Amino acid sequence: MRILVIEDNRLLRDNLQALLSAHGFHASFAADGRSGLQMALIEPPDVLVLDLGLPGLDGLQVCQRLRAESDRHVPVLMLTARDALDDRLLGFRSGADDYLVKPFAGEELVARCLALSQRHRAGQPHVLCIGSLRIDRRSHEVQRQGRRIELHQTSFDILLALAEAWPRTLTRSELVQRLWGDTPPDSDPLRTHLYLLRQLLDKPFARPMLKTVHGVGFRLESDEGIA
Repeated sequence: MRILVIEDNRLLRDNLQALLSAHGFHASFAADGRSGLQMALIEPPDVLVLDLGLPGLDGLQVCQRLRAESDRHVPVLMLTARDALDDRLLGFRSGADDYLVKPFAGEELVARCLALSQRHRAGQPHVLCIGSLRIDRRSHEVQRQGRRIELHQTSFDILLALAEAWPRTLTRSELVQRLWGDTPPDSDPLRTHLYLLRQLLDKPFARPMLKTVHGVGFRLESDEGIA
């Protein structure tokens, strides 16, 4: 899970870095509202942990602008020392999904982040469809134009990541992070896995779906209308 933390207290950032890394999460950090908002818009995290008292833009402004400008829903967990009911209600009206008052237990923050990420996926269908492509998250079955495609696990993980991001382009670094986390192999296996995926997903069909966006990354393109 990718978590973005926007927090201006350096000691708390360091503590959260250790906590989130220990639980296997990939955490990015920003120390002010403006840079944090840009990070969230450019590469939306699975969960945003957002302090309220920030320089530049405060947490409420960041949340409001994120809701107005992002092309997807990013779950937001607000962190604040303000524990009055009115403060909580203002946070929720600004677009927060959850609220955690400082000081807090690290395990509770982790549990809330996990719950938010799962809640965000709860409404997503088990089967993703893009054009004639059909991906079943539960059974890992993949079909295109009604023909079953047998994929190894890594190829399936790449395809699922691209399908979940569709129509957005995923950067190479995003795919590497999704597959191997913070410990990518020394070699460049992504190139090989993308080649294998293309052979199975595209070669038997008239129109390729896996596209390379030069200088950016990779994305899926619908084959809608192709028989």
